Amino acid sequence: MKQAQFEFSVSTKGRGIYSINKEVEGWMRDQRIQSGLLTVFIPHTSASLLIQENADPDVLKDLDRFFNRLVPDGDPLYDHQSEGPDDMPAHIRSALTQSQLSIPVRNNRLALGIWQGIYLFEHRVYPHNRNVLLHLLGE
Repeated sequence: MKQAQFEFSVSTKGRGIYSINKEVEGWMRDQRIQSGLLTVFIPHTSASLLIQENADPDVLKDLDRFFNRLVPDGDPLYDHQSEGPDDMPAHIRSALTQSQLSIPVRNNRLALGIWQGIYLFEHRVYPHNRNVLLHLLGE
């Protein structure tokens, strides 16, 4: 059994959904692990991870618009606004999504469905640098 770890950074332009497939798949292939499990983790409380459709970009736009409507910025319900009106909504969006993904590896490839991709979901309005940690275990 082998294991490997890697960390990379994603520069966001603000709120939105960013594909991280190339970075994840490229690193994973270099590890030459044929069968195992990849864990993808984001150590942030105002950004998250998604596995979502990668064929039609309208899916990502609609998902982003839905979250904007579901968790609006500046709601007077929120007490926590020390970092701006988008901060508490970002925490709520993170709570509704995921900070970690587990993806099986088969034949040195991610066992994602044909229309699936891995995305970083930035919940803050302004640009941020986000770290993504990968841990691969297998043989």
